Amino acid sequence: MANLERRLPENVAGDFFVDATCIDCDACRQIAPTVFRDHGDQSSVFHQPETKEEIRLALMSLAACPTGSIGTTRKYDTRIGVDAFPTKISENVYFCGFTSESSFGAWSYLIVRPASEGGNILVDSPRFTGPLVKKIAAMGGVSLMFLTHRDDIADHAQFAEKFGAERIMHAADGAARHGMERIIEGAAAVRLDNDLVVIPVPGHTRGHMVLLHKNRFLFTGDHLAWSPTRETLTAFRSACWYSWTEQMRSMEKLLDYDFEWVLPGHGRIHQDTLNSMRSSLLHCIEWMKATP
Repeated sequence: MANLERRLPENVAGDFFVDATCIDCDACRQIAPTVFRDHGDQSSVFHQPETKEEIRLALMSLAACPTGSIGTTRKYDTRIGVDAFPTKISENVYFCGFTSESSFGAWSYLIVRPASEGGNILVDSPRFTGPLVKKIAAMGGVSLMFLTHRDDIADHAQFAEKFGAERIMHAADGAARHGMERIIEGAAAVRLDNDLVVIPVPGHTRGHMVLLHKNRFLFTGDHLAWSPTRETLTAFRSACWYSWTEQMRSMEKLLDYDFEWVLPGHGRIHQDTLNSMRSSLLHCIEWMKATP
């Protein structure tokens, strides 16, 4: 729970606030951009929510915050935020909310599919918390957990045990050590079924992978995201733990695939036409090559 005595001075006066435990994960700024801002290394409230929708999004941010850094000075019905997750993004793709501090607030997604098509897929791990677990169970549980890379596995073991899910991860990111049931090796793409392709993209980490769903939704972990300031797809040079050169090569691999959505663990979600996505990806690659 957020501590009023540690309320950051950058917050505007009013009910909602962020305290000094904020780790600058960006979740609240994505969920409620009219309420929260980045003031430099941390988030704060720059506009107190006024409308019913702004309050709902602020309460969703409170529930999603990995460190419990968002608080209120008066009582709100926090179930409004809790019950909103998983929240639909498009078609059968949902954002899980309830981000985990152990993955620095990385976003996790649920792909909902009938059992006849292989069942639901959890992309990276959210926080294992009762309300979310119950909602996922009501939506059909989890048959497969796709873990993009070692940074964002969070509470994977608890979800796997609860739902009897098979976990898939790359060998180069310690899949065997983490007890994964299915381990991907090498650089070749692996087709899981008609709708799912696993694409190894080393760079951010040695064993990073992305998941392509229906040739439309690309779940990118920490490999690729949208930059609202540069208005293009981007990679994170300051958070490249393995090899920037390899990440450039991996980015070029994605030119062989069609996708309309980029859904990252960190960074902003983006949707556009196939041609616009390809153009933006080419721009990203050019920028990476010009960046030491």
